[in-house]
Amino acid sequence: MVEDGSARSTQGMPDGVAVANAPLRDDVRLLGEMLGDTLREHGGDALFRRVETLRRLARDVRAGRIDAEALRADVAQLHGDELLHVVRAFNQFLNLANIAEQHHRVRVRRAAADACRLPPPEGSLPALAAALQRAGTAPATLAQCVRELRIELVLTAHPTEVTRRTLMHKYDAIAAHLAQRDLASPTERQRIEASLRRLVCAAWHTDEIRRERPSPVDEAKWGFATIEQTLWQALPDFLREFDGWLRAQTGDALPLDAAPVRIASWMGGDRDGNPSVTHAVTREVILLARWQAADLFLRDVERLQSELSMHAASASLRRQAGDAREPYRALMKSLRDRLRRTRAHIEALLAGAEAADAVDLVESDAQLREPLQLAFDSLCECGMARIADGLLTDVLRRVATFGCCLVRLDVRQESARHADALAAITGWLGLGDYRDWDEARRQAFLLAELDSRRPLFGEDFTASPACDAAVHEVLATFRTIATQPRDAFGAYVISMAHAPSDVLAVCLLQKAAGVREALPVVPLFETLADLDAAPATIDALLALPGYRARIAGYQQVMIGYSDSAKDAGYLAASWAQYRAQEALAAVCGRHDVRLELFHGRGGSVSRGGTPTRQALLSQPPGSLRGRLRVTEQGEMIRFKFGLPGIAQENLELYVAATLEATLLPPRAPVPAWRALMDGMAAASLAGYRAVVRDEPRFVDYLRCVTPEQELATLALGSRPAKRRAEGGLESLRAIPWVFAWTQVRLMLPAWLGTDTALAGLREQPGGRADVADMLAQWPYFQAVIDMLEMVLAKSEPGIAAHYEAVLAGPALQPLGARLRERLADTVAQVLALTGRASLLENNPVMQWSIAVRNPYTDPLHLLQAELIRRHRAAGAEADPAVDLALKVTIAGIAAGMRNTG
Repeated sequence: MVEDGSARSTQGMPDGVAVANAPLRDDVRLLGEMLGDTLREHGGDALFRRVETLRRLARDVRAGRIDAEALRADVAQLHGDELLHVVRAFNQFLNLANIAEQHHRVRVRRAAADACRLPPPEGSLPALAAALQRAGTAPATLAQCVRELRIELVLTAHPTEVTRRTLMHKYDAIAAHLAQRDLASPTERQRIEASLRRLVCAAWHTDEIRRERPSPVDEAKWGFATIEQTLWQALPDFLREFDGWLRAQTGDALPLDAAPVRIASWMGGDRDGNPSVTHAVTREVILLARWQAADLFLRDVERLQSELSMHAASASLRRQAGDAREPYRALMKSLRDRLRRTRAHIEALLAGAEAADAVDLVESDAQLREPLQLAFDSLCECGMARIADGLLTDVLRRVATFGCCLVRLDVRQESARHADALAAITGWLGLGDYRDWDEARRQAFLLAELDSRRPLFGEDFTASPACDAAVHEVLATFRTIATQPRDAFGAYVISMAHAPSDVLAVCLLQKAAGVREALPVVPLFETLADLDAAPATIDALLALPGYRARIAGYQQVMIGYSDSAKDAGYLAASWAQYRAQEALAAVCGRHDVRLELFHGRGGSVSRGGTPTRQALLSQPPGSLRGRLRVTEQGEMIRFKFGLPGIAQENLELYVAATLEATLLPPRAPVPAWRALMDGMAAASLAGYRAVVRDEPRFVDYLRCVTPEQELATLALGSRPAKRRAEGGLESLRAIPWVFAWTQVRLMLPAWLGTDTALAGLREQPGGRADVADMLAQWPYFQAVIDMLEMVLAKSEPGIAAHYEAVLAGPALQPLGARLRERLADTVAQVLALTGRASLLENNPVMQWSIAVRNPYTDPLHLLQAELIRRHRAAGAEADPAVDLALKVTIAGIAAGMRNTG
């Protein structure tokens, strides 16, 4: 598909950057040519010429050599199978380009490590070491920070991953072949390239789109597969690297039971607005996770049994192994048998055998760790530390990181569901309707019941009509928590938390269900009003002695990025999130409680998506302190952890950035900057809501010009696109909200309102100078502008105008024209602020990445607009080929944008 060298071009790149990225350019060219050959072989020359004609037209339109009408006319001629094949060809190329880019990141990281180049890559552990040395940080201070380090990456099943797992496996194989090709001899290269051609061909003959919506259990299995295929090896590999770095900096080793990075999950536990997640689903997902852990550890132990054939052993190990000639193998055999029984027991439970045999199983991390640690200590005692430092060390680190439950599952539910359950209980008890009580009465009741020794309710309530299906499900969820191992769970997250009683309600429901070791209760503050009120809410909560006694000096709070940005716009929400974190840290400090912030970030800019190091260093100083929880959502899981080398790089980024933000905290804003941000946020909020809330035609425009309606037909995830079937924009989830605007390249959620804020600086004396200082000296503001610039570079007002021309009537077009004018003004304001001539002038690699994709995404946009028109015109009689082609365009554009929602 690449005959004229467009993918070879590095025009605009500085010479050094062009040379460094030449292998990426060559990989893109190679994969493009292989795809072109596949099109010829399996679609004929006519298909190949059609695709090439469209691509060249798109390139020429971009270059201004021809009018866009020629490209539109060519697109309009496509019908039937030819249309679907053309759409699939562009989609496949964009995915292949993504594979090449991901592989190139691994290549660059490996080359940097091999060359020991100076300065080291930004965000790496060597770069952190140099920064700590310049700052004079004592080795003992670093060692103490590492001992307290706790990073938890929470995998979520938000519906943005549109690619089938079957196809992902083929893409992973392509990436592996590219890696092999880098190291191969000329003869081996020929063999590898022949295999690559087969893989590209196999991908072409594989359906891109899932035909059935996944269940929550399917989503959880997808998360487990990510652990098995990459993180199971990447985490111990990284920890080995981290251990070596720590020894070099401090002289201290990383303890074998240390888990600076852990993996948690929402898949199968997030029931907020998802009726498919029930207590039965949560139980099944936990059992599947325990089965997966037993199976993975069983494989490791069987390898250890084969490997540890030594005779010399400590007295402690001999007492365990008896008279065995090979005591380590005897010890591993015993553990192997227990793991086999554990796996079989869980299989029986999954099959419905509630009374399955449960004798001599591995049911705790300690039972798994003790024999492994005994073998490790014995090897060291007998002079075989080098052997102990091999696979055995990796397995011990996996025990510390994953444990016998694999991942810790969070449970999330909306606060109103808890209130409904308590209202049913108080009504049954003759106390009135809990929902009608004010906050003081709610708190008094909840605290009294938490201290009471009598049950809150009995079987007479659960058997009564007052305990309807919704209430029964809430109570059954808490009983599931009570009956599963504590290590299987992370936290209980409350969506739409507003008051201390929301937290106390979950504490009481856990107690009523018999939860012996209560899960930490995490209020999630999402809307602008809730973020502003969050510090006062937590202050009131921590002032309650009955609550303080239950939390052991530790409080976790979740900050919502998605709904706050949808509510207030990117800039106003970002500043509200920053201020809330500052204030929450101060509140917890006054109460002598340790705060852990849980960041609910998504992949797109308007949902908190920011490069890891930049995101962490832009947090308020003192808000991290070595502890972090953050969501990894949708397709970002595959982008960050889909390949072992990429996974290891991202683990390093998280650890290095968290240590840097803790030990070398960013600069706090000066009062003048705060005042300016307050004014900019207020102006941005007004500018955003004037359109989203006050423009009467806005919702019609969204639903007419974007594929918002069509997104609901994609089998993206188990959650509905809306929280409620009825309702307008307020009921639409943040993910499809962002996804829809991304598809038409207007990118509205990421910039609307910032134009108003930046324009207002003209009227403020000294405003421009202050903003220049902020951009030069304040990491938070740097991140805001950098992310705004990146998303503006991906926007295309001409593409958005084409969707409007094809899909919207005259009544909506003036609104679209105003939105595009505001987009252009935002670009001008950002360029004036940065002093650059073009967007991403300081990031030529990203500029090139976007440019090389445009000749492939542009035809997809035109095709999608035409397909939406045909699909809507046909209504219930829509052609299945049109429907499928439309879905493929959605997947292809998502691949081209490298994010969706």
